[in-house]
Amino acid sequence: MAMIPLNSLVLSGKRVLVRCDFNVPLKSGAIADPARIDASMDTIRYILGQGGCAVLCSHLGRPKERSPELSLRPVAQYLSTMLGLKVALAPDCVGEVTLAKIESLAPGEALLLENLRFHPEEEKNDADFAHELARGKQVYVNDAFGTAHRAHASTVGVVRFVAQRAPGFLMMRELEALRSFTQNPSRPYVAILGGAKVSDKIALLKNLVTKVDTLLIGGAMAYTFLRAQGKPVGNSRVEEDKIAVAGELLAEAARRSVTVALPIDHVVANSPDDEASARVVDEIADGLMGLDIGPRTVAAFIAAVSESRTAIWNGPLGYFERPAFSQGTLKVGEALAGRSETRSLIGGGDTAAALSGKPWSHNFTHVSTGGGATLEYLEGRELPGVKALEV
Repeated sequence: MAMIPLNSLVLSGKRVLVRCDFNVPLKSGAIADPARIDASMDTIRYILGQGGCAVLCSHLGRPKERSPELSLRPVAQYLSTMLGLKVALAPDCVGEVTLAKIESLAPGEALLLENLRFHPEEEKNDADFAHELARGKQVYVNDAFGTAHRAHASTVGVVRFVAQRAPGFLMMRELEALRSFTQNPSRPYVAILGGAKVSDKIALLKNLVTKVDTLLIGGAMAYTFLRAQGKPVGNSRVEEDKIAVAGELLAEAARRSVTVALPIDHVVANSPDDEASARVVDEIADGLMGLDIGPRTVAAFIAAVSESRTAIWNGPLGYFERPAFSQGTLKVGEALAGRSETRSLIGGGDTAAALSGKPWSHNFTHVSTGGGATLEYLEGRELPGVKALEV
């Protein structure tokens, strides 16, 4: 990938449009977790320190129309605190009033544009909207790795209308980390895969089965694989139309001598909401749902992790939102975090959420800020937002 480094550009006196990922969780109108904002602070501080005018933009949530609940106002307030300067919120991301605010910025000042997705043209990669978004800016910087798999106006279309473009520091960190995990990894190479659906991971599985030595499969998706082996899964979630695909993937792994470990015991309950009925079984009876991997499976997964030199993880191993079904994910996570000999990649999204906040959660080699973007990169797919930055 041939991209111009941000620190090679002259930014002084220039207005820099910075696509960030400020899609943070809100609770009662306040930011519940600022990690995504913090991840881009290096890029923002660098631009301001170089005398550039930082025009920050992001989406927040999935609004169907303009909504006060999804305004980026709390983000502007947080940025003001973190940067030690007033970061105003523009009334919109395009339009004459917003353009006037942008053109009035002095070197070293910042402005946050209102939620990009208040305009449906953003997700449609509308050329006119992209042109409006680019008005008045001389440089475009994409630091939103979490949206790099989306061909939207702010990640792809805008590049046509700005003289210079570069990846932000967060974008570069993500790409360099992911590249190091997919090119010549140290072996044994283990992939831990979980989550709800096989359908979400088919492309990833097909790619990883050609690269790794061991696949550890948990989460609800494991029950589709167990059904493919003819094993009873009770009322566990199964994608009936993916049973054949699961069988084909198992056969392909066997042909390639890739070890596939599926759950050999389970934490079951009557339903995800009935934690009081949780218990460990070797075989899932009718009427029960598998909601986490059992202790013998945890031990087997930890044993595989303990022999690994490279490990990537995408998807929790159980219904982690409930404490009774979170232990498999947490115990395997703690074991992996404790492996200084293993280079570990946590693939963002639910996986990172399930492991965050634990005293050992900072010990992984790299925790990606991308969910879907990380997944698509690991599938071997081209990311439109990255491709647009190439020269």
